[in-house]
Amino acid sequence: METTAEIKQEVQPPQVVQQNILKIADLDIEILPTIYEIIRCVEKDPAENRNSSAECSQKILELKKRFDLARSQIKQLTGIDFNKEEQLQKREQLKSQLKLKQELIAKYKNKQF
Repeated sequence: METTAEIKQEVQPPQVVQQNILKIADLDIEILPTIYEIIRCVEKDPAENRNSSAECSQKILELKKRFDLARSQIKQLTGIDFNKEEQLQKREQLKSQLKLKQELIAKYKNKQF
């Protein structure tokens, strides 16, 4: 005999996993400060700082991590999986929908009730 908890589990629909979808404004791909730090590290006089190569290596690893983060964020952008033709086709569809809606608005504005 099944318990009520087992029955509830069977009745409930499976949960849908939503992908994280980012917008361009949400991207965090600030790499210029890290590049600047690498350049400053390379320009340092080796006699001044004995740890400069270790420091440079650390900065380069940090830059690599930033690139990996940027790649993963870019893959989550909306519409990134469409090619140029599909994007142009979608744009034309949206333009025609906009035109139709503008015509309907104009039609109802001129109508006397």
